[in-house]
Amino acid sequence: MRTICRIRDIYRAIAQFEEQFQATYNLSMNEGMLLCSVSSKGVLTAGEIAEELGVTASNASKIITSVEKKGLIKRESGHSDKRRMNFSLTDEGLTMIEKIEVEQVNVPAMLCDMIKMEDQ
Repeated sequence: MRTICRIRDIYRAIAQFEEQFQATYNLSMNEGMLLCSVSSKGVLTAGEIAEELGVTASNASKIITSVEKKGLIKRESGHSDKRRMNFSLTDEGLTMIEKIEVEQVNVPAMLCDMIKMEDQ
């Protein structure tokens, strides 16, 4: 039972962080993770985005559309295969990434501890 209670606490901490993240940046966690993934990889396909985020292709499509509507990513046809769509950051997306890295959202202590453990 202790494990399920700990997972509940982690879930609550993530939900608290996501609420503050949404209020601060007008982005859901999935949208923020999409920006992070595209930023670190440069260019990704929809399938690669789904894999990076750990979501279905259908959910990835919804997240991509949302971030596209916000002007943070752009869609381009593949060079060798015109049916393949590649996604990269726009100038606005790069600005948002810089803003997220500079500004601070209050990260719950439990998550800070987990992040510190990961860095070691």
